[in-house]
Amino acid sequence: MSNVTDRAAVLTMAIAAVFAFAIGAAVGFVTTFTHRQYPPIGLIAGLVVVLALVLGFRLVFGSRLIAAAAAVGVIGATALLMLPGAGGTAFVLDGPLGYAWAAGPAVLGAVVIAWPRPRIEAS
Repeated sequence: MSNVTDRAAVLTMAIAAVFAFAIGAAVGFVTTFTHRQYPPIGLIAGLVVVLALVLGFRLVFGSRLIAAAAAVGVIGATALLMLPGAGGTAFVLDGPLGYAWAAGPAVLGAVVIAWPRPRIEAS
């Protein structure tokens, strides 16, 4: 019976990781498009949304794997939109806002994933 429970737990974690990655990618696409609106408010709002997403997955699931999947989704979508096209990238431009957006989600994701899990002591 324990083997079935272990398989179910692994399957649940895998499905949750795929879900977190997909949500992270969607958030990454939307916030990459909107980070330059009303400078610097759009950048700050985008970073707050990314932080809330990754931190929320970390707190709800209590797993670094699920939070990492969400962070990789955000970073991947941002990196995809930063790739140069025929005339350069139009979504993330050179300048302080673009550099902050390029590094911000990765730094926030790393901090949330690396943060130690709080210990809950029973009284």
